[in-house]
Amino acid sequence: MPISLTPDLFTRYVPATLWLPFAALAGVALDRLLGEPKRWHPLAGFGALANVVERALNRGHSGLGRRVAGLLAWALLVLPWVVLAFVGKRYDFIGWLVDVMLLYFALGGRSLALHAERVAADLAAADLPAARQHVGWIVSRDTSALDETGVATACVESTLENGNDAVIGALFWFVLFGGAGALFFRLANTLDAMWGYKSDRFLRFGWAAARLDDVLNYLPARLTALAYALCGGSFENSHRALACWRRQAAQWESPNAGPVMAAGAGSLGLQLGGAAIYQGRVEERPLLGAGRAARGDDIARALSLVRRSTALWLALYVCIGLAGA
Repeated sequence: MPISLTPDLFTRYVPATLWLPFAALAGVALDRLLGEPKRWHPLAGFGALANVVERALNRGHSGLGRRVAGLLAWALLVLPWVVLAFVGKRYDFIGWLVDVMLLYFALGGRSLALHAERVAADLAAADLPAARQHVGWIVSRDTSALDETGVATACVESTLENGNDAVIGALFWFVLFGGAGALFFRLANTLDAMWGYKSDRFLRFGWAAARLDDVLNYLPARLTALAYALCGGSFENSHRALACWRRQAAQWESPNAGPVMAAGAGSLGLQLGGAAIYQGRVEERPLLGAGRAARGDDIARALSLVRRSTALWLALYVCIGLAGA
C-alpha cells in the first residue's frame, strides 16, 4: 500500500532535528511565492493597536516618565503574544504548521523585492518622479529632490539593511525559538520602525523600542554582514566586504546597520552613504563600501546578494539538522 504523509507519519518518520529546518524552508518558500497578505495581515492589526497604545501612553510625562511609558507600551504589545506562542506550542504536525505560518508572517523578503524592483523599473524607464515616490515608501529620508544616483543609492541601502531586518534576523530568532522567536523579532522590529525616530514625539517614548531592537539585531546583523561577504562571488569582493566592515561599520550611527551596509556595499563594489535629508535637516553620513556610485541596475544585484545570503544560512541550517538526524 502507498504511504501518505499524514500528520502521525510526519511526526513518526521526520527526525525531530529536521522539523524546524523544514519549517524554515517552508516559511521562506511561502514568503517567496505568496508575499505578504494583501488583506487582513496580522501586522496591520498590530500596527493599529500600537497606535492606540502610543496615543494613550505617550503624553504629559517627564523625560524619564516617557521612557518608562515607552517600555511599558512595548511590553504590553509584544510580550503577551510571544508568551502565548510559547505556552501554546505543540510538538506535533499542527505545531509544525503553526511554526511555518508564524515565520511566514514574520518574513518580508518578497515585499522587499517587489518594492525594490518597482524602483528599479522606474529608473530603467527614466521616470525619476515615480522612482522618487516609490523609494520614499521604503526609506525614511526625504526623496523629493533625489537624482537618479540618489534614488539608486537609497534603494540599495534599504535593500541591504532589510535583508537583515525582514529576512535573516527573523530566521535567526526562528532557529533559536521557533515560531515564537520569529514573532518576537518581527513585533519588536515593527515597533522600532514605528517609534524609533529622534523626533520630539518619539525621542524618549521610542527609546526602549529602539534599544531593544538594537539588542535583538546585534547577532543577526553580523551574521548578515558575514553572509554578504561570503556571497560576494569572488575572493576580491569578499575581501573588500570584510575590509569595509572592519574599517567603516563603527563610523555609522546605527550599531547594526553599519556592519550590514558596509559589508554589502563592499561586496557589491559600490559606495553608499553620504548626504541625506531627514525631517528637513541635511545629515552628512559616513561613506560605506568602495567603488563607484550606485546605478539602477545595482538594485537587482543587491536583491540577488540578499537571496544568496539567505540561501547560505538556510542550507547550513538544513545540513546541521541532517547531521543531527
